[in-house]
Amino acid sequence: MYEELKQDMITCMKEKKKLELSVIRMVKADCDRLKIDKKIELTDDVVMDVLLKQIKMREDAISQFQKGGRSDLVEETEKEIAVLKKYLPSPLSLEEVDEIIQQAIEEVGAKTKKDMGQVMKIVSSKVKGRYDMKKISSLIQEKLSEN
Repeated sequence: MYEELKQDMITCMKEKKKLELSVIRMVKADCDRLKIDKKIELTDDVVMDVLLKQIKMREDAISQFQKGGRSDLVEETEKEIAVLKKYLPSPLSLEEVDEIIQQAIEEVGAKTKKDMGQVMKIVSSKVKGRYDMKKISSLIQEKLSEN
């Protein structure tokens, strides 16, 4: 994934795609900083964490821009999010997520909301970057309250 980012950065420079280039540079800089500061290898999981963090920051910024009535900044930030999302794996459908949650509940033997942490741990590792974790949390709560 990191190599793909580097290749896309070169392509964007050649094609003079300023928006994409600046977004990719930010992600690459965050990845490089992590590699140096924490002395870790840049795996796809590390790069995905950086991408998800960048998306979350931009989503938070959008809500602030909307409160301030800055539709121009909202539009630009949405374009940046679109650039970031193209590096994430394809999203899961609700049915697929439901199935993963059910498997995790059975695997852990979860019966009550007290078991939610164990279920969440299993589910989050399988759906990371492919589904909204807030929605996952509420789906798990629903399922555990049904039991």
